[in-house]
Order: sequence, then C-alpha cells, then structure tokens
Amino acid sequence: QVQLVESGGGLVQAGDSLRLSCAASGRTFTIDSLGWFRQVPGKGREFVAQIMWRGGTTHYADSVKGRFTVSRDKAKSSMYLQMNSLKPEDTAVYYCAAGLSTLDTRAERYRNWGQGTQVTVST
Repeated sequence: QVQLVESGGGLVQAGDSLRLSCAASGRTFTIDSLGWFRQVPGKGREFVAQIMWRGGTTHYADSVKGRFTVSRDKAKSSMYLQMNSLKPEDTAVYYCAAGLSTLDTRAERYRNWGQGTQVTVST
C-alpha cells in the first residue's frame, strides 16, 4: 500500500504562483505514475496532470498547460506541482493519487488518494 500526503496549498491572488507537494510512503517501489486532480464543491474530480514515475513523462489538462509543471524527486518519493499565473478558476481542493503505467485522465483509474490541499485564488 502507498500513502500519499499533499501540502502547500493556500490563499493567493490571481497571477501569483504556488507549489504543491505530494509525499509518498509505504510501498513506493510499486508506483507506476502519480497524478494531480482537483475538485470544487458539487463537481467530480478533474484531471490536472500526471507524471510517469520511472521515465518522467508528463501529461497535462488543456486548462493548465503552459502554466503548471509537474515534477518528481524519486529519491524523496515526492511529486510536485508548480502552478504559475494562477486564475480564480484554479480554486479547488487539489489531490494526488497513484495511477497506472499508462497515461490516463480518469479519476476512477487512480487509487491511494491523499486527503487534499485547498488552493484559493482571489481576484
């Protein structure tokens, strides 16, 4: 089993930057990929980004492409999401989860979800 814990959320203004972290523990050698999702009240979890654990290949939602960057530090068993040029519509609870060895944007294909971290972007 892999445990995931997100951190780094907060309240920022539009145009600011924020860096989220996702720390993995447990059977980290079983990780194929990690993904970031976000969720607002009343809606399902929206795919944000995914990174392949071994090769580092990344995939982004169109809504964040060019503004967000996902990376990982295998030595620290951690994944990061650098978020630049934040917009009010980026406001959500951000979650990390363990994915498969293929690119996948569907939340139901992910497991071992963290507890989430709130990101609020004000105008």
